[in-house]
Amino acid sequence: MKLRPATPDDVRLLRHWDEQPHVIASDPNDDWNWETELARSPDWREQLIAEVGGRLIGFIQIIDPAREETHYWSCTKPGRRAIDVWIGDEGDLGRGYGTEMMKLVIKRCFADPTVEAVLVDPVIEQVDRDVKWLKELGLTLKFCLETHIHADFVSGSRELADRVGAKLYLSDEGPADWKYGYANRYDAA
Repeated sequence: MKLRPATPDDVRLLRHWDEQPHVIASDPNDDWNWETELARSPDWREQLIAEVGGRLIGFIQIIDPAREETHYWSCTKPGRRAIDVWIGDEGDLGRGYGTEMMKLVIKRCFADPTVEAVLVDPVIEQVDRDVKWLKELGLTLKFCLETHIHADFVSGSRELADRVGAKLYLSDEGPADWKYGYANRYDAA
């Protein structure tokens, strides 16, 4: 498997992948605005296409959330990376490509010695998959961080932390009606 930078020439393919039911399920309300975003190259982000034997199979995004301009991840400290990883066509699911993509992206993130953690937005429907990936990759999840409330999906952070014995930290950002109902059982930051 090889990774290459995504370019404006990939817009049509990425729009097609965005319409696939398994991609919609993992990222239900996002409009990636591909034409605009692929034309930009901010130094805090990498957008990559995964290839196997010259065939395009998936998309990866790596962001330095402390430097990202919209502050989507709230007040994230330096030394973190946020990632999005997905397989484009449903026929490529279950073939080990996702695991290989995760290995490559984690290796790429931690190639920078200042990186201490990788942030992912786990969705509740994918917790079984996430637990499986952690085992396959030989990783131990120590902490789950809820950097903000998600209005577009149900987060799987609490379930994931409980399943693997990780410590869950919850953001205390936002108005009172956006607070976590179960915060008294976890640490707020």
